[in-house]
Amino acid sequence: MNTFLENTEESQSELYELPDGWIVTSIGEILELNYGKGLPKRSRVDTGDIPVYGSNGIVGHHNLPIVNSPGLIIGRKGTAGSVHISKEPFYPIDTTYFIEESKNLSLLFSYYLLHSLNLNSLDKSTAIPGLNRNDAYSVKIPLPPLPEQHRIVEKIEEEFTRLDAGVSALKKAKALIPKYRQSVLKAAMCGDLTEEWRAEHPDIESAEVLVEKIKTQDRKTSEPTYNSPDYSLPEGWTWINLANLAWDSGYGTSVKCDSSWEGHPILRIPNIYKNKISLDKLKYAPASENLDSSKALEKGDLLIIRTNGSKDLIGRSAIVMSNFDSPHYFASYLIRYRLIDNEIIWHWLGLIWNSNYIRNKIEKMAATTAGQYNINLKKLNGLSFPLPPLPEQHEIVCEIERRFSVIDEMEKAVNDSLAKAERLRQSVLKKAFEGRLVPQNPDDEPASVLLERIKAEKEQRAAEEKARKKELKEQKKRHS
Repeated sequence: MNTFLENTEESQSELYELPDGWIVTSIGEILELNYGKGLPKRSRVDTGDIPVYGSNGIVGHHNLPIVNSPGLIIGRKGTAGSVHISKEPFYPIDTTYFIEESKNLSLLFSYYLLHSLNLNSLDKSTAIPGLNRNDAYSVKIPLPPLPEQHRIVEKIEEEFTRLDAGVSALKKAKALIPKYRQSVLKAAMCGDLTEEWRAEHPDIESAEVLVEKIKTQDRKTSEPTYNSPDYSLPEGWTWINLANLAWDSGYGTSVKCDSSWEGHPILRIPNIYKNKISLDKLKYAPASENLDSSKALEKGDLLIIRTNGSKDLIGRSAIVMSNFDSPHYFASYLIRYRLIDNEIIWHWLGLIWNSNYIRNKIEKMAATTAGQYNINLKKLNGLSFPLPPLPEQHEIVCEIERRFSVIDEMEKAVNDSLAKAERLRQSVLKKAFEGRLVPQNPDDEPASVLLERIKAEKEQRAAEEKARKKELKEQKKRHS
């Protein structure tokens, strides 16, 4: 038996024996990686039916192919090492290599084999990821007899079809999870979550009384324009604007900062992550900068992203839920609201801020200039939302968190199952190229004989290509 040293994705080597009839060869011995050809967008014929491939897959269409048969496409620049298959004529652009179909190799076998090799690990570039052809050619691979290649492909596709059915169901379930969360938030904001609770607690202090108490506090925020209610609220609830829940607000510092400096920590957009404050990748203003200590962040501060090129990021927020051990500041593309001192309200606001109701309001408020979305204090001050009585807020927050915990467990189970399906997929490929997926047939022509035919075919193609180029050169001379 031949032995084969496999390089796994974990960059470890694994030595195993190949079945009789198999041989160890290299990519360069059996496959020809041809360079794609440039085709700018302006030159493409979008109404054509020829798929145009870049390193990340189909990027458009054209009316003429440069490969007149099925083939493989390998990412050369950008998504280096990616592998795609076209079952029809195609046009690979200059960020790719392409492999033409061969009568001596199963195209699908080559596709699955290349997929299993983790070719992106060969990238040595420091800027744009790239795959050097000679590096790819040197990779050692197992080669089975041609009939066994077809049996392997058939078995792989049988196993993958079964896995794909399960993955499809899991992805559908995963797509519903955000809808479940939004359903909970919607029920919370219209009072459905606590309908029975309200009936059992009829004598609690109304939210209007709470608002009157808030108004007596010393606040520096400007009085917002009143917005009419969008829908009716349960008895005891009221509408409130964001400015009425804060005693101060303002923009952050525009001082220059850098991750390599020592000094004042400055929170930026990346530090508002999944509605929480993240202290990863902090940048710092020089210690010599005399920053206003009143602008340092405190427990109960609501930070909101006010400007960004992404509409999805504009208005995203996080509340500082505990004090920092040293003064931390925030950058100018964030807005800070210093919320009134009531943690129940903080939790209520932090949860409903993620609702579609508030997201839609924020996105309508956002203005766009030169590709940047912006939202200002004046608009945010008038952002209105429902305010239940304090005891009911606490009850709603507890119920939201309980239901979200169940949804989180559901999401984790789905993600774990998807990860398991991917591991099973890799296990199928591993078995396939170790010769353990299908039984061998001793009557199959050995791969050593097949390799000689592959080499002869490559030499013939090279000779034909050389003759074609020579003919083109002579034609140019005759017409010059």
